[in-house]
Parts: sequence; structure tokens; C-alpha cells
Amino acid sequence: MGNDGMEELIPLVNRLQDALGSVGQSCSLHLPQIAVVGGQSAGKSSVLENFVGRDFLPRGSGIVTRRPLILQLLSDDTEYGEFLHCKGKKFTDFDEICREIQAETCRLIGTNRGISPVPINLRIYSPHVLDLTLVDLPGITKVPVGDQPADIEYQVRDMIMQYICKDNCLILAVTPANMDLANSDALKLAKDVDPQGQRTIGVITKLDLMDEGTDAREILENRLLPLRRGYIGVVNRSQKDIDGKKDVKAALLAEQKFFLSHPAYKHMAETMGTPYLQRTLNQQLTNHIRDSLPAFRDHLQSQLLALNKEAEEYKNYSPDDAARRTKTLLQLVQHLSVDFEKLIEGSGDKVDTVNLSGGARINRIFHERFPYELQKIESDEGKLRREINFAIRNIHGVRTGLFTPDMAFEAIVKKQICSLKGPCITFVDMVSEELVSTVYQCISKLNSYPKLRDETDRIVTTEIREQQSKCKDQVQLLVDIQLSYVNTRHEDFIGFTNAQNTSNQSNQKIVAAMVAGQGVALLSRLIVIRKGWLTISNIGIMKGGAREYWFILSAESLSWFKDDEEKDKKYMLPLDNLKLRDVEKGFRSSKCAFALFNTELRNVYKDYKSLELACNSSEELDGWKASLLQAGVYPERVTVDEQGNGSPENFTDPLLERQVETIRSLVDSYMSIIYKTIKDLMPKTIMHLMINNVKEFISSELLAQLYALGERSALMDESPQQQKRREEVLCKHAALKEALAVIGEISTSTCTTPLPPPVDSSWIQPSSLTPPKKSGPRGWPSVRGHAPSAPRGPATPTSTDGPHKLPGQPHRAPPSVPRRHPPAIPHVK
Repeated sequence: MGNDGMEELIPLVNRLQDALGSVGQSCSLHLPQIAVVGGQSAGKSSVLENFVGRDFLPRGSGIVTRRPLILQLLSDDTEYGEFLHCKGKKFTDFDEICREIQAETCRLIGTNRGISPVPINLRIYSPHVLDLTLVDLPGITKVPVGDQPADIEYQVRDMIMQYICKDNCLILAVTPANMDLANSDALKLAKDVDPQGQRTIGVITKLDLMDEGTDAREILENRLLPLRRGYIGVVNRSQKDIDGKKDVKAALLAEQKFFLSHPAYKHMAETMGTPYLQRTLNQQLTNHIRDSLPAFRDHLQSQLLALNKEAEEYKNYSPDDAARRTKTLLQLVQHLSVDFEKLIEGSGDKVDTVNLSGGARINRIFHERFPYELQKIESDEGKLRREINFAIRNIHGVRTGLFTPDMAFEAIVKKQICSLKGPCITFVDMVSEELVSTVYQCISKLNSYPKLRDETDRIVTTEIREQQSKCKDQVQLLVDIQLSYVNTRHEDFIGFTNAQNTSNQSNQKIVAAMVAGQGVALLSRLIVIRKGWLTISNIGIMKGGAREYWFILSAESLSWFKDDEEKDKKYMLPLDNLKLRDVEKGFRSSKCAFALFNTELRNVYKDYKSLELACNSSEELDGWKASLLQAGVYPERVTVDEQGNGSPENFTDPLLERQVETIRSLVDSYMSIIYKTIKDLMPKTIMHLMINNVKEFISSELLAQLYALGERSALMDESPQQQKRREEVLCKHAALKEALAVIGEISTSTCTTPLPPPVDSSWIQPSSLTPPKKSGPRGWPSVRGHAPSAPRGPATPTSTDGPHKLPGQPHRAPPSVPRRHPPAIPHVK
């Protein structure tokens, strides 16, 4: 054997492959393998058949190997083969193995000359093999033949790269001796992914077909065109021998005789030939597996720990146990109640750090969305004064009034109060939708039991809708209560006397402060209200285009800086006379935007009439709107057409003008009280009638209603997906435990073969395949899948010892292996 101290290692790794292969891709590991790479007719199949001692691989012209063949060789007393896709069936006839490979290839990709990356797994037991795991890959081709796709060269290259780019894959680069070794495609691809040569082993085939008088001695001695791991020469059967059914064993004897009798190779016959190559590969694979085991163990243990809790639950689960079904139902409803309460009330465990959810979203509706909606319904100044004007004049009728009519005040106030019903009902609907979304988030954990999930969803959603209807009735009652009696004796109401002596400007500021619910003192104007990143999106491309800045909003101004260090201030925009309006999303934009403009039609920023600002989400947009509202920047209001009504500002009667001003001040003062009351009562009403009632219902009534359905058995029926999930988890858990047990049997204290020192491999030119021009968006042909990019490295090794330079080696490119056509390049001295 190649490594007597670790003969059991490779069979154990094959057991690992079996254990992990049973759980599919979710537990896949890059187990160490040997990939056989070479051009068409390079002798790859013959090398593999020599390992086995049997003819079992398809042969022919062009691409014969059209799917990767993962070949596991296992030493055993009997000789037979097994396919992974034919579990339990033993193939003792190797001709039948050959036919099965062809049939399985055609089953997947048909009879054309196309290729597929889906591998065929074949395991061969024999007393004549050493334990190896090899991957036979399609031969490298240059020109498409027949019905092959035009990009067949690149498809083959991508498939090879998918295997050899893995760090734990050894590369067996097969090159015939009668071709130019310096132009070997196999060595070029190996150099792309293994620039240091630590994983590449060179194999020279067809040594018996070289011109008489020429040999590859210097190549095989690794003195000419050196590789770090060197070369091994083999002699395969010729096509005439294959057609004549020459036995593989006889061919191996002929190979041994060739090396012992050839004057150029007899001194190194012991390190040449298929048996030595087999032992070398066994040793290298053993070393490689041993070095990879620590990472394997850590990966398996982390997966096992992640599955332990779930597997433990599934182990004791019995689908037909009525008592366990009832217990599971109780536990699921209890968990649902706890999860819902945590999402609403907040919790320190499993905090979502990406998005707002549950109670946090409802809180945002309470304190950002609802005040903003209230502010949006306020009439603008002109409209309010016009309504007061018409109310006073209509109340006086044909008479001229000497006193300000309180009926006008009451009419305007009641109209303003009635307009609150819309936002309040919308407020209830928004909270209701958030509750439904929160419940759905909790119920998604019941997906394992579809009937239970659907019934729970129906029952809880019905309860939320019922509470929503009750809450709407209560909200309308609150508004109707305010309409029923206008309390002009309220302690915060300014009264008629004060209204006549209060300026319009000061009153407006008081109302704005009350509407925003802040009560901010004058000394706090410099307090920062909000900071964050915003994009100025309406700056033209010629002037720098849309850019992101760090914005700071205070009670007096909006400033922006180059970054959040707040050192390089770009501009400070006063908030006087600014208002806000919504901006529709662009066709390709994912950002949410709003605009600031000056009510006096002045430029807001440089020569721009408005400043369009964009943020990344609707949540940020609502936050900025609420903050601007807090700073006194209100949303734009629609202007009413004044045609036929005249301008309300151009009063011809000074008495009427004073009456309008008085009532306007009174309306502002009283409505500020109403706004303050509504903003205080609405969240409390919704919290009491909807949120608390729904929480109570889930915790105390839901289980009773589920029992009342009379279908407890059907409720706890598992979904097919859950059954499959349970089986997969248990299977994967058992496979991981088995794999760790297998690794535990492996002793890593045996000797190993040291890696040879670096050599100068700059003679290998990197692969320079250029894809066709007519291709997909990345430049590769659109008909094939994305190929893994090969890691690039320096042309020469970067070892501390420096490149190994042979004495007397010429600086020009070394000559190639002698071959028949064209004639060999003479050696330059």
C-alpha cells in the first residue's frame, strides 16, 4: 500500500462520503479527491483502467466522457461495481458497467455530443486496487464536432475549473509524450489554480510512441520543464491492443518490461509505471485527507450543534399519539400568545436589528403618522378666513351686525371637528393592519400544521376585525362628543377678549406648537431634532448630480454636511416660510422622496425653487416628515379656486375684517385643544379596545375556540413539508453523528511524505482562453452556466527559499518533449 500506517484512512473517508451523501447538498463538504485532467486521447481512460485492471470505460472518437465520473476504488476480496443511482445492485460484469455509464449519460443529456456537470458515482471493489477516489473529467477540446455547441471548449474548461479550483483537490495532469509539453492544456489549467504547484502531479503517457532515438528522460527526471511534484511515466495499451482485447494485466506486465528494458528509463523503472503512480496517488491522497480532517471535524460539529435541539424534539414525536397531539396544541397556542405579547410590548431576546416590527411600528403610527395626518387636514389660512367671512355674512343675513356672532365660531369649529373623523378612522385601520401583520408573523411558526395555522389565522383575524369595528364606533363617538358641546369655558381657551388682542402671528405659533404636541420653550430652539443621511436628488448632472449628505434639523434651520463628522458644512437653510410636499418615486428609483419649497416663491437653495430630498425607506420618510412637522414645517395644502368669490383679504368693511380675525383666533385656540385631546385619547382608545383585547383573546379564548371546532385530530395533522423536514433533520443528524464517529476512528499520528521544494515553473504559460464575441452579458456564452473564477497567482513560487533554479539552465524558453510531427526542437546550449 502507498501508506501502510494509514491504510484505513481512505476507506473511512469513503464512509464519510456515504454518510454525508445521504443528506444531500445541505451537508456537502469538499472531500479530498484526485481530478484527472487532460486533452482528448491523452490516455486518461487507459490510466484509470490500468488502476482497476479491467476495461469498463466507454471509448470512441471525440468527447466520450460527457459527465464527470467520480470513481472510488476500494480494496476488497471480491470484485464488483456499484452505482450510486442503482443502490443495492452489484455489477460483476464490467462490460455491463460500461453500458450503464453510457446509458446514464444518455438518460440525462441525450445522445448528442453535449456535456453536463452532474456527476456519475461509481464504486469498484477489487483485490487488485489501492484505495483511491478519482474524478474522470471530459477531455479538453478545441473545435466543436457534429452537433456540439460552439462554446464546447469553454463549457469543458468551466466544468474542469469547478473541480480543480478547490484547494483540497489534487490535480493529475495527463499529457502524452508525443506532444509539446510546454503547450499542455492540462498543465496550463493546473497552473491557473495551483500556481505554487502544491497540488499538481504530472503524468506522461504514450512513451512507447516517441520517435526512435528520442526519449523523455530529462522530463521524467524533473530536470527539464520541472514540476514541484514531478512526473510519472506510464505506458498504456495502444488502440490495436484494445481492439485485439489485450488483457489489462498483460498490458501492465508489458509496461513493466518496457521500463526495465529501455536504456533511458531502466535506472528509474521502480518509480515509473501504473503501480507506482497508484501508490503515489494513494500516498498523496492520504496526506491530503489527513491535513483536511480538522476543518472537516469543526464543520460537522457546528452543523450537529445547530441541529441537536430540533432533532431532539423530533425523536420523541409520534404523529398518532393523541396525548402528544394535545400537548403540542397547548404548547403551540401558549407560544403564540407569548410571541404576540413580546412583539407588541417589546422584548430583549431575539431583537430584530433590521426592521421595525409589532409594537414599534404601532408606536410609529401613534406618534409620527397620526400627528402628520392630523396636520394635513388643517385648512390653509386663506381658506379658513374665507369660510369665517362667509359664515359671518350668512348669519347676519340682510342686517349689518355690530357684534361678532358666536354662531359663526361654533359653525367653523364643528366643521373642523367633523374633518377629524377621516384621519381617526384611517388611524384605526393602520393599527388594525399592523396587528394582523403581527399575528401573521407569529402564526407563520405554525406552518408545520396547515389546518391549525389556517384556523388560528381565521379566528384571530376575525377577532381583530370585530375589535376594529368597535374601536371605530368608539372613535366616532369621541368625535360626536366633541361636536355635542363647544366648551368655551375650557381653561386653555383664550376667549373673546384675549382673541381681539392677540396677533395673528403669535396665535399661529401657539397652535403649531400644540398641534405638534411639543410645548418647546424659546430657549430650546437650537436643540437638534433629527440627524441622518439624505440625498439631494434634483441637482442636475452638470452640477454634480444627486449626492448624499449628512443632514441636521433644528427648530430654526436645516443644515447639511459632507459626512457625519459634521466638520465640512455645505449649507444652512432657514425654516422660515418653508413647506413640505410629497414627491413621487422615479421610474427606476427605490428611494422615497419629499420636497421643501418657499411659500413666497423664493429660491430655496441657490437657483432652485425647491429642494428634493430622498431617503431609503418609507419609515425614514415618515420620520423626517414628523420631525419637520415638529420644527414647524407643515405639509402643502391645496389652494381652493377663488373665482367668483373674490379675495377674502380684500375686505371692504373694517368691522367685518376685525370679526373675521377674532373668530379665526378663537378657532385656532379651540382646535388646538381638540387636537391635543384627540391625539391623547386616540392611542389610549385603540390600546384599550383593540390591542389589549386581542392580547387577552389570544391568551384566554383562542384555545377554547379551537377546541370548539371539534376537529382536534385534524388540526394537528402535519404538512407534507413538515414530515419531509422531520425526516431530513433526523437523517442529517444521524449522518453527522456517524460522520463524526468515523472521524473519531482516524489516527493522525502516522508519518507523512513531505512536500517537495519549490521549482521554477514559469515555463508553463497561463491558460488564455478567450470566449467568443457573441455571448452573454459577462462575455461568456449565454448557453452555459456561470463558471467559477480561477484564483490567479504569481508565475513563480513565492517561497522564502525563492524559485529553485537549476544550474546551467538557459534563460530562454526550454524545448518541448520530442514528438513525431512536427519534429523536435533542438536543445539550445
